[in-house]
Amino acid sequence: MSGETPFGPLQGLRVVEMGQLLAGPFVGSRCADFGAEVLKIEAPGSGDPIRNWGRLQHEGKTLWWPIMARNKKSVSINLRKEEGQDLARKLIAEADVLIENFKPGTLEKWGMSPAQLHALNRGLVIVRVSGFGQTGPYAERPGFASVGEAMSGMRYINGYPDMPPPRYGISLGDTLTALFAFEGMMMALYRRDRNGGRGQVVDAAITESCFAMLESTVTEYSKAGAIRQPSGTGIAKIAPSNIYPAKDGTYIVIAANVDSMFRRLTQAMGQTHLADDPRFVTHIARGDHADQLDSMVAEWSSSLEMPELKARLEEFGVVYGPINSIAQVVDDPHFRERGMVREHHDDDFGTISIPGVFPVLSETPGDVAWLGPQEIGAHNAEIYSRIGLDQGEIANLKTRGVI
Repeated sequence: MSGETPFGPLQGLRVVEMGQLLAGPFVGSRCADFGAEVLKIEAPGSGDPIRNWGRLQHEGKTLWWPIMARNKKSVSINLRKEEGQDLARKLIAEADVLIENFKPGTLEKWGMSPAQLHALNRGLVIVRVSGFGQTGPYAERPGFASVGEAMSGMRYINGYPDMPPPRYGISLGDTLTALFAFEGMMMALYRRDRNGGRGQVVDAAITESCFAMLESTVTEYSKAGAIRQPSGTGIAKIAPSNIYPAKDGTYIVIAANVDSMFRRLTQAMGQTHLADDPRFVTHIARGDHADQLDSMVAEWSSSLEMPELKARLEEFGVVYGPINSIAQVVDDPHFRERGMVREHHDDDFGTISIPGVFPVLSETPGDVAWLGPQEIGAHNAEIYSRIGLDQGEIANLKTRGVI
């Protein structure tokens, strides 16, 4: 059974997480990985759907759960009941942070608007994660990562010009939003602790998080009327920076679009004359002749097996990286030494490879103490006794479906 987390810079921070699936809970995961006490509120009987998410399982247990629930404590509350809402308020009254990713207006419907919660707990930082934000014409729409990626402009520039824009193989919009929300939470806590203890609301939207990643596309459109288009495996007018085949049919990314790096690549290729070719001598020229240059690089790379190709690029200091499957990532010694992939022993999963905790802090690094309780409400007794309930009262609440 899990205990406390004696590690990380967020020791002593108390977080209440209300929400499910990915974006909101991933904010809680960032907190938990760095030592905060995260109370994950789940509906009794059903819990977070992530408990049953995905087709791949280990002995009937989903392999998503240990990623999203690790280091957290499970507390069951039926938030649709007034008694459940009262219990939640008691927990929130003692918390530093509340994380929620319900449809906007849900907290207000339950009598837990920011104003009501701040009257109860002046220092509370309320992190609200949603598809479109708490205000605006689309605020009340439900939103998932795929929709946020599409509407923000992110999906439009992905893929190939002559094909429908594909989705990413992960819920990128959810994790991006969680990272922005976590960033906002930390800024709000810093401000609170330097400004007389007053909390505030962090309003994080999936659409806006994806939109924030679009680099210069807005200014390009504003001042040049340019609408960036999908460009396949590379970026338009940036060369050479693409994926290139090795002789064995695998692929490698080579990024040598900077003048000095391109010169190194020509040395690795044994074709140093290309560095002084008028078509390729500058960043602009290489962009204008990207198709020709990519063909030349691909012709060279495809003549070498991957180990020899990597050795040549390494020798001349060219930026490169093979396109790895997860099997290759897990076996990579660099990922292992850096703790990006680590082995963890758990009573439910046995020895299992898990992602490490990032970024790495020199003095107060994060860690993984446990992989999340399998029982919904596993920490009810511990947490509810903290707010003054005895075992009989806890049992009565469970019998009546409140917890």
